Amino acid sequence: MSETQPDQNARHAEKMKKIKAARDRLMETKTEEKGLIMVHTGPGKGKSSSGFGMIMRCIAHEMPVAVVQFIKGNWATGERDFLKTHFPDEVKFHVSGEGFTWETQDRERDIAKAEAGWELAKELIRDPANRFVMLDEINIALRNDYLNIDDVVDFLLTEKPDMTHVLLTGRNAKPELIEAADLVTEMTLLKHPFRDGIKAQAGVEF
Repeated sequence: MSETQPDQNARHAEKMKKIKAARDRLMETKTEEKGLIMVHTGPGKGKSSSGFGMIMRCIAHEMPVAVVQFIKGNWATGERDFLKTHFPDEVKFHVSGEGFTWETQDRERDIAKAEAGWELAKELIRDPANRFVMLDEINIALRNDYLNIDDVVDFLLTEKPDMTHVLLTGRNAKPELIEAADLVTEMTLLKHPFRDGIKAQAGVEF
């Protein structure tokens, strides 16, 4: 005999009651607050996009934000235009780098730009007024050894203010950074239209 709708509802309610009780017990143990070191990496799309989503949350919570974009240079993006136009006081937005490495074709200049961006990033992170600092595509600069990974990790672990969140994005995050981070998300690539000859689309890619 099949289960009736009232029986299904009652069984579902009892199951959810048990899950809620277990969840409440778990949440009672989560009392610590701290600024997180976060990494978005992997070959899939969405590393920077997710970071900009966090920035929207910070704006809603009236938490001052700073962004330093490595590598991408002056490539126009919707996020940059939107934040600079609508939230210039809430978000300090800085561009370091002159484009992807295959475009600049000048390693020494790329290194100089990355180092300048890192010096600026350190200033922004040290300032406790900035509650969230996003270092967009810094993992690319680290992967190419434009910056010293030990220097970056040591700074984050020893000089970052306790309540400041720092997000580092870009594929191929180095193991040292992954080990030091509190939260690491790897975006996996299952399918991408670029493989089918479709160029980057406004509103989706930039």
